[in-house]
Amino acid sequence: MSNKTNIYKPIKAKLLDVITESPTIKTFIMEPEEEFSFKTGEFIELTVDGIGEAPFTPSSSPLETKQIEVTVMKTGYVTQYLHEMKPGETLGIRGPFGRGYPVEKFYDKEVLILGGGCGFAPIRSLLYNLEAISDKLRKVTLCYGSKTPDECIYQPYVDQLRNTPKFEVLRTVDEPNESWSESVGVATVLLDKVKVDIKNSIAVCCGPPIMMKFGTFKLLEMGYPENDIFLSMEKNMSCGLGKCGHCMMGKYFVCKEGPVFTYDEIKDQPDIWS
Repeated sequence: MSNKTNIYKPIKAKLLDVITESPTIKTFIMEPEEEFSFKTGEFIELTVDGIGEAPFTPSSSPLETKQIEVTVMKTGYVTQYLHEMKPGETLGIRGPFGRGYPVEKFYDKEVLILGGGCGFAPIRSLLYNLEAISDKLRKVTLCYGSKTPDECIYQPYVDQLRNTPKFEVLRTVDEPNESWSESVGVATVLLDKVKVDIKNSIAVCCGPPIMMKFGTFKLLEMGYPENDIFLSMEKNMSCGLGKCGHCMMGKYFVCKEGPVFTYDEIKDQPDIWS
């Protein structure tokens, strides 16, 4: 459970291990001082004492309550400090916050997932969840893009997923090297390669705003209804409580009413891709 008695006070979590995923991305495996549960797609505030806190969507399975994993790209002050932390140190966790993926709506459907860059973090949590309910799904197709092969994170998990019944993985990079044998181009090029029964399918999109924008347009072009496209919107969710207002997106507080929305819900709001 999360800390319900004081929503402003983090619970302590011991850093068990740090996995280097790419030159700029690391995964932090933590053990909270009490069991901690979340729904896939919800987010937490990760606190570094004396430095600050930042919002992250867990990359681990929502079915695991004793440990939690967060995958972090080094982009600023808090994340740079995080990247220098070592196993044995202590972090803080607030949450979980927001609205995650309604996986019960995916039952008896084909699930098409489009991801890019560090957007693979919340997607991996969703994939863990979908693996656990695979008997209720038709199939799951992951289309993932990154800038270079070195930035294709979670390689061991990708290998595992490719050997999992009902799951398919397609990957692309912007800048291939000599050993790259998969697709080349932006993530949306993979959508031309998938075979999907759109009438019995839902789509999920998570990644950099520019990829999500053109990915959504491509999914609409393919025939997906607006209410069958689920988007994980990342805004400046500073407090997680709808108090600071930094994550406002039109009429929505992303930290409370998101971060997962259908395109139909947010299409008329201003600046959704910025």
